Amino acid sequence: MITQIICALLYVIIAPFLGGLLAGIDRKITARMQGRIGPSIFQPFYDVAKLLNKQIMKINNMQYPFALCFLIFVVITGALFFGGADILLVFFTLTTAALFFILEAATTNSPFSVMGSEREIIQMLAYEPMMLLVAVGFYMANGTFSVAEIINAEYSSILRMPGLFIGFLYILTIKLRKSPFDLSTSHHAHQEVVKGITTELSGRMFAFVEIAHWYENVFLLGVIGLFIINASWWSIPLALVVIALCYFMEILIDNCSARVKWNLMFRSAWLVTLIFGVANIIILQYVLK
Repeated sequence: MITQIICALLYVIIAPFLGGLLAGIDRKITARMQGRIGPSIFQPFYDVAKLLNKQIMKINNMQYPFALCFLIFVVITGALFFGGADILLVFFTLTTAALFFILEAATTNSPFSVMGSEREIIQMLAYEPMMLLVAVGFYMANGTFSVAEIINAEYSSILRMPGLFIGFLYILTIKLRKSPFDLSTSHHAHQEVVKGITTELSGRMFAFVEIAHWYENVFLLGVIGLFIINASWWSIPLALVVIALCYFMEILIDNCSARVKWNLMFRSAWLVTLIFGVANIIILQYVLK
């Protein structure tokens, strides 16, 4: 229990710095892929520091609390995960955080912000089934929902969940807001709806959302690691290598893909869920039982 509490606290303290560094590395690699030098890898920290010192321009009194709740619930999500809690509870908490993010944008009268919130809902409907199947898959492969027990299993979960791993990587593109699925907003300046769901955010409110995304990205990469880590010590460096490769792949896809329409994203996400997710669950139930 003490170890789990320490791990949760370490996530709360270290994750924003690691997430900001990952965002800076993302921007640097993206620039290199486009033939540019790019900003410093510390540029995201400079941007957030500038936002924290700017005045907040609120549309209404509910916008700030919703943005703050989004940050709080994302932090709780990661703390539960790295603290070894129930993976199903972790995913439900992340969904709650996403709902606060949607409410923040939906309460404004901005057409771009409201459109972004509507697209965010569509994205949730696209990736949530796969998230649920991943949680169920971990239970069927390890006999428990507990993250602490999953990482102490004799074998890596990916050996019994290859389809679910592929499916999770597919929806990860949506969660990381990368092309071709960056419909509701984008971390780069190529949105046709201005900044989508984040259009009406400013000052500290915008900084909170950016920090929340840093926390969320570290958590999502941690889920990739959960597929790999087992009771053996060598699984940890192997998980770090797999995480690095997957993150680079997401950056590569982001830079060589054009944004698709929402219906194509929705259909493809559900198709991947059915082919890789449901098929893997069936195999776990009737073949590897």
